[in-house]
Amino acid sequence: MAGLIRMRGAVGRSVLIALVAIVVVAALGYAYASPYVALDRLKRAADSRDVETVNEYVDYPALRGSLKQQVTGLLTRRLDVQHNGNPLAAIGAMIGVALIGPLVDAYATPDGVAALLNGMPPRGEPGERPSPPPASPAGNATGTSAGNVKPAPVPGSGAANANGTTPPQPPQTTAGYRGINEFVVSYQHGVGDTRYSAIFRRDGLFMWKLSAVDLNG
Repeated sequence: MAGLIRMRGAVGRSVLIALVAIVVVAALGYAYASPYVALDRLKRAADSRDVETVNEYVDYPALRGSLKQQVTGLLTRRLDVQHNGNPLAAIGAMIGVALIGPLVDAYATPDGVAALLNGMPPRGEPGERPSPPPASPAGNATGTSAGNVKPAPVPGSGAANANGTTPPQPPQTTAGYRGINEFVVSYQHGVGDTRYSAIFRRDGLFMWKLSAVDLNG
């Protein structure tokens, strides 16, 4: 009888250990996949203008700070190239500074997030606004497979967007970890074209938020 009790106890411990192991493996798997899940949910929400969900997955103060820094750098590089003895460079610099605030305000929004996640970053143009989202967002969400994210189609039939320009073709999109607490989604429209990145940072164990952009790729 005692032997039977010991046997049952051993079986119970084995089952418990197996269950704990399954839970641990599942938790680790979800922890690894969590930024891909966050990217997918954020893009779906941004394309459909689900503001409440977008707000859950965006760190707006951090994103605003990053946009300001990146757009300032973008305009500075542009003015450096155009300077070369140009007497209008100082005027251009003043105009560029005046553009930064409105542009940051425009892109630190659900509209701006949707544009960023569809391969349409800010270009630093006067009066620039985020491009509209793709059609039928419910069926065009990003994939969540490791290393590559299938981009949502962007209208490219020649129809002009709100800025009067034709939306770009869908970019090549890759995604992956850049450290334990940082996940980067990179966009490039073609070989040799400028890349840019959307940067997610960990917020807790399983939560990630869009916190920065890198307009240099």
